[in-house]
Amino acid sequence: MNMKSNLLLTGLLAALCTGVFAAGPAAPKTPNIVFFLADDLGQRDLGTYGSTFYETPHLDRLARDGARFTDAYAACPVCSPTRASILTGQWPQRTGITDYIGAARTPAAWKRNTKSLPAPYTDRLALNSPTIAKSLKAAGYSTFFAGKWHLGPEGYWPENQGFDVNMGGIDRGGPYGGKQYFSPYGNPRLPDGPDGEHLPDRLASEAAKFIKANRNQPFLVYFPFYSVHTPLMARADLKKKYEEKRQRLGLTPQWGREGERDVRLVQEHAVYAGMIEAMDLAVGKVLTALDEHGLRENTLVVFTSDNGGLSTSEGWPTSNLPLRAGKGWMYEGGIREPLIVRWPGVTRPGSVISTPVSSPDFFPTFLEAAGVKPAPGQVLDGKSLVAVLKGGTIPERALFWHYPHYGNQGGAPAAAIRRGDWKLIEWQEDNRVELFNLAHDLGEKTDLTAREPARVAQLTKELRNWQQQVGAKFPIANPTYDSTKPGGRASERKQ
Repeated sequence: MNMKSNLLLTGLLAALCTGVFAAGPAAPKTPNIVFFLADDLGQRDLGTYGSTFYETPHLDRLARDGARFTDAYAACPVCSPTRASILTGQWPQRTGITDYIGAARTPAAWKRNTKSLPAPYTDRLALNSPTIAKSLKAAGYSTFFAGKWHLGPEGYWPENQGFDVNMGGIDRGGPYGGKQYFSPYGNPRLPDGPDGEHLPDRLASEAAKFIKANRNQPFLVYFPFYSVHTPLMARADLKKKYEEKRQRLGLTPQWGREGERDVRLVQEHAVYAGMIEAMDLAVGKVLTALDEHGLRENTLVVFTSDNGGLSTSEGWPTSNLPLRAGKGWMYEGGIREPLIVRWPGVTRPGSVISTPVSSPDFFPTFLEAAGVKPAPGQVLDGKSLVAVLKGGTIPERALFWHYPHYGNQGGAPAAAIRRGDWKLIEWQEDNRVELFNLAHDLGEKTDLTAREPARVAQLTKELRNWQQQVGAKFPIANPTYDSTKPGGRASERKQ
C-alpha cells in the first residue's frame, strides 16, 4: 500500500471515529451547566411569577423556553445555610451552617433579649466537604464562580472548594466595600473596573468571558448574585424609570403586620425594581454569550434564589403576597422560591412543574446530567430532578426545615415539614405548632391543628425523626430573658 493509500485509510478511520459517516445519531454531549442564584429575591418578584411592577424580560423568556417550578424551596429562610446546601447536596444541619455567617455563633455570645438562646452553628464550609465544583472538576469540567460566597473566611473561599476561577467570592454577605454596587468595589477577589461600573453587569461580563474561553470543553458557571441584597442601590436611570412607572400606575405603599413587624403589601419600591431589572439584564448577557458561541442547545441553565424576599425589615423593599411574610420567616414567603430550568431537548418549553423540590436537589441533578456518580460514601440528601425535567415524576417525599435562630426580620426559631399539600411549623420558643393545607390556603391564614390532631402527630413524629437523623441542634431557654424589655422580636414599624 502506497503513502497516498495510507493517508486515505487514515482519513476514513478518523472520519468514522468522529461520526462523519455514522449511521445513527451521535451520543449526547456532556452538558455545560450555568447556575444563577439570586440573593433575597422573592418568588413573586419576577414577571413570570406574577409581578406587574418589576420587569424581567430575560428571565420571563427563559421560563417560556424551559420549565417553571411552582413549589420550589430554599433549604433555609436565610442565605448561608441555603448556599451550603446547594453546594453540598445536603441539608444545612449536616454542614453545621444553620444561620447566616456573621450572626452570634454561640449562646454565650448572644446579647439580645429573646426568650431563647439560639443554637450554635459552624461559620465556614469545611474544606473536605463535597461540592458541585469538586465533583464536576474531577469529571473534566472547567469551573467558574462569580458573585457572593459568604461561606467562610479566606482560605475557605471558592478557589479552595473546587472552582478554577473566583470573581468576587469572599466572606462578606453583601457588596460592602468601596462604592458597594459600583466600582471601585473594594473586593480582594474582584479587580476594580472604571469608576461607576455596575457590579451585576461586571460579573456577567466575567462569566461571558469565561464561557468564550471554555467553549470547547464542558464547564460549570456558578453565578450567585450579590443582587438584590441590601444595600438598596440602583442605577440612576433605572431608579428614575420605576419612579415614573410607580406614579403612572398610581401605586402607593400599603402595610400589614406580621407578628411584631410591619410587612409590605404592594410591590412599588423603585430602587428595588431597578436592582431586579439590572439582575435580569445580567442574566440576559450570559444567555447571549451562550447563543453567540453556539452553546445554547448543550447547556443546562438554572435560575433560583437563596431565601424569600425581604418584606419585614431592612428597607422593606418587596411584597411576597399571596405568600405570607418573607426572608427570615418559616412561612412560605420566607422559603418558597422562583425556579426556572432550561435544558434544550429535555425540558418542554413553557412547562409548569408543581413537584415540591428543595436546594439539596441541585447537586444530584447536576451529577446525573453530567453522567457523574457520587463519590463512594458521599451523603446526598437531595434527589435528582432529571426525571421531573423530562416530564416524569419522582416518589413523593417530605421536605424539611430547621432554623434554631433569630434572624433580623422578626422571625423566631422554628422548624417545619411539608408532605404533600400539608405543612406543619413548630415554633421552638414555646413548641407551639401550626398546620396549613397549602393547596387551599397558600397564604397560611387558617391554622388547622385543632381539626387535624392525627395529622399533626404524624408530621411531628416525622419531623423529629429527621431532626435526629441530621443531628439538628436546638435553642435553649434564655435565663436572663426579661419580658418587660424590648428584645429580638420587639415591635418595629416602617416609618
